[in-house]
Amino acid sequence: MIDLRSDTVTTPSQGMRQAMAQAEVGDDVFGEDPTVVVLEEEVARLLGKEAGLFVPSGTMSNQIAIKAHTYPGDEVICEQGAHIMNYEAGGPAFHSQVQLHPLQGELGVFTAGQVEAAIRPDNVHMPPSRLVSVENTHNKAGGTIFPLEEIHHIAAVATSHNLHMHMDGARLMNAVVATGIPAEEWAAPFNSVSLCLSKGLGAPVGSVLCGDRDFIRRSHRYRKIFGGGMRQVGIIAAGGLYALHNHVDDLQKDHQRAQQLATVLVQLPGVSINPDAVHTNIVIFNLDEERGTAAQVEHRLQAEGVLCLALGKQMIRLVTHRDLTDEDITHANRAFQKVLG
Repeated sequence: MIDLRSDTVTTPSQGMRQAMAQAEVGDDVFGEDPTVVVLEEEVARLLGKEAGLFVPSGTMSNQIAIKAHTYPGDEVICEQGAHIMNYEAGGPAFHSQVQLHPLQGELGVFTAGQVEAAIRPDNVHMPPSRLVSVENTHNKAGGTIFPLEEIHHIAAVATSHNLHMHMDGARLMNAVVATGIPAEEWAAPFNSVSLCLSKGLGAPVGSVLCGDRDFIRRSHRYRKIFGGGMRQVGIIAAGGLYALHNHVDDLQKDHQRAQQLATVLVQLPGVSINPDAVHTNIVIFNLDEERGTAAQVEHRLQAEGVLCLALGKQMIRLVTHRDLTDEDITHANRAFQKVLG
């Protein structure tokens, strides 16, 4: 079965398994796991931040960041399709007692002008604007890259209004590889950055949240409160280190294969897709109603040996990843032509 549902479905390579089996470990709740310490320091250096915190998931990383940046009753500005808005189970309300102010972006991108207009005046009737969250790359928009120039404009607005900036950089390294812009440059305008190791990079578990030392000190406490304190977790952290050392450059293959899928899909009747919007490893397309629903097409593709993900009534997502081969992409394209051609 060719699995295009997500880049989280990858399994550890033999080299990664060996690194994990041989990892030096200790009790991370006591700060004594040496492999975790190395991972946190390495990701912090990569992003140009003072410190890092290893957590089980990207969702926990984002939710800890929101908690550490805000007070109950605050408001967080984000894009309407953002992961924190749609796929984190209402976490901002549940954990931090804040509300989200969603902006209508284009392919996941909003502007500094929109942020300026969204900031609340100092009025007792309104929630204080406290944080701006940017997702890069943007999952629901199809792995699109948020332009760095616009990020700087947004950061200038945030700074002038004393707002914090957080980046949900679950797939930030995809943006790095696609643009050639270093991770530190992408991260510089932000007070905090979350980087996932378990998506395109191919590690089995984990994300690292980075920021200044005081932010990470607060975040460490919230990780404990959220149940994210881990013990001999260097076994998992070693997988993340292996991925950072060995898998980053391979992301370019994922991007090329996503383009190959988009090139075939754009030629099929009843399929709506803009190949120019496929910036990285995610392909999202819409179906005309006469082609059937996304769930029906998902079922028909599964019968042809291809797994995809229906995101809505007429929307399907495909994600390329390191466990795929060129032959898999060829097979998938033939399945699309058979089911939708």
